[in-house]
Amino acid sequence: MNYLRPLPRTDLPRPPDAVPLAGSAHVWWNEADLTLRGVPTQRFLADELVPGDCARLSAPRPVLSGLPTDRPLVMGIVNVTPDSFSDGGLALAPEAALARARALVAAGADLLDIGGESTRPGAEDVPEAGEIARTVPVIAAIRALGIATPISIDTRKAAVAAAALAAGADMVNDVSAMAYDPGMAAVVARAGVPVCLMHAQGTPQTMQQSPRYGDVLQEVHDFLAARIEHALDQGIARERLIVDPGIGFGKTLRHNLTLLSGLSLFHNLGVAVLLGASRKKFIGTLSGVDTAAARMPGSVAVALQAAAQGAQIIRVHDVTETVQALALWRALTSEGQSE
Repeated sequence: MNYLRPLPRTDLPRPPDAVPLAGSAHVWWNEADLTLRGVPTQRFLADELVPGDCARLSAPRPVLSGLPTDRPLVMGIVNVTPDSFSDGGLALAPEAALARARALVAAGADLLDIGGESTRPGAEDVPEAGEIARTVPVIAAIRALGIATPISIDTRKAAVAAAALAAGADMVNDVSAMAYDPGMAAVVARAGVPVCLMHAQGTPQTMQQSPRYGDVLQEVHDFLAARIEHALDQGIARERLIVDPGIGFGKTLRHNLTLLSGLSLFHNLGVAVLLGASRKKFIGTLSGVDTAAARMPGSVAVALQAAAQGAQIIRVHDVTETVQALALWRALTSEGQSE
């Protein structure tokens, strides 16, 4: 396996050999590090790479029709659950979930991610029928109000995904990378919708019990590459695929930081990259903030790191603050801004 990591930059002015990173109008690169297992890393200029490698790192990543491809998209979280780590129970009632969805759209969310099963460490499985009963009425109510914002269904289960898509969802966010339910790939392929493939080591019940890696960046990359191949084999088009390194899903603090600092490696896979780190425990560990809902400032800092690494989608609880921060970041990293 070859690990080709573009070295992302946002400084201005850009040199003549600057290449957009994955279609970004704000992040560019002109050097990349190539690592082979057992061989020292070598650095290459962009124009020294074979054309296919350069194209793979620079091509835009369409996520959903009508959404921008040149800036990070903000995905607002709607947890219709009693036990999510940060906001469990706050949007469990359909009326509360609908109100939260409307508020996130008003705050500037590009997408909504609606889930009916917590996947926090130690969480218990929710039966299909229960997950459908939590999520589908909310999706249907959003569409009944005429809200056109794209909706992602956060689920590992094919039956839940199918019901959500029928109710008006536009994509699937599967934290098992379609490994939990053998029927998931068929549902996604038949619907022709995007799917996010996330890395996790273990299950929600076991994933934080001494996670270990030889090289976390390479191992997560290899896992996601294999799941991409599985999806392609099942008839899902590459342009419909999104990957997520799974911050906090079977990772220590050091693993999480390594993935965040090396996030641009996942552009080597040639698909869109999603990062979901909002309010997670490592932010509290580093900042000394125990209460998850109070970790907004740290979450925004991580969102800006993801943006600077060229991530296409940033999944967050605090949409207002993230949208504002990214607006300033875009202004600071755009050439040709009016004075």
